[in-house]
Amino acid sequence: MNSIYLATNFGDIFKSDFYDNVVSFSIIDTMIGMGLAFAIGLFIFYIYKKTFNGVMYSQSFGVSLMAMTLITTFVIIAVTSNVVLSLGMVGALSIVRFRTAIKEPLDIAFLFWAIAVGIVIGAGMIPLAVFGSLFIGILMVVFINKKTSDNPYLVVVSCENEQAEKQVMDILKDKVKKHVVKSKRVAKDSIELTLEIRLKDMTTQFVNELSVVEGVHNAVLVSYNGDYMG
Repeated sequence: MNSIYLATNFGDIFKSDFYDNVVSFSIIDTMIGMGLAFAIGLFIFYIYKKTFNGVMYSQSFGVSLMAMTLITTFVIIAVTSNVVLSLGMVGALSIVRFRTAIKEPLDIAFLFWAIAVGIVIGAGMIPLAVFGSLFIGILMVVFINKKTSDNPYLVVVSCENEQAEKQVMDILKDKVKKHVVKSKRVAKDSIELTLEIRLKDMTTQFVNELSVVEGVHNAVLVSYNGDYMG
């Protein structure tokens, strides 16, 4: 009798852990969630591509945003249907470490956007996922692609002596809106200046004037995104 009773208990445990989970799994809900996650993932990918202002565009990162939305969605769907699985998933994900460096600050925002959408869709809050993504996408397009005439630039000038340096500073004071010395390197026969400037009327004619100053070897103007490594 005891062996029969134990077998019955083991059968109930197997049925509870496996059969009930299969029965509670909804194919239709999963297809709707994954389809919507794919659509919004494509939307996030499109916004990322449209608003990218970095140096080198990464197609793989854009695709990973879409994949992350899908992966997060099906993980949350599984977690919300089983409490035991949710505890195991927390333990499994806690040991994951990502070593890839994020080169652009906005990439972090897109990563959190994709993860948040997956969580919201997996939790069944479809209207929030749709309207929230539309709102975020519009803000991204408006603010990231906003043009400004006050973009910073860097001027790198190589001089022979202090007299040439003084003439360079006088020209910059007269021709640009604002200038700030970022670095100065002094060698035996040369002085190299790196300055952050703001242009007047977006004209770069002053660079030509700098290059013909006596004692100036060369003058270079480059675009500057505001991040300076000294």
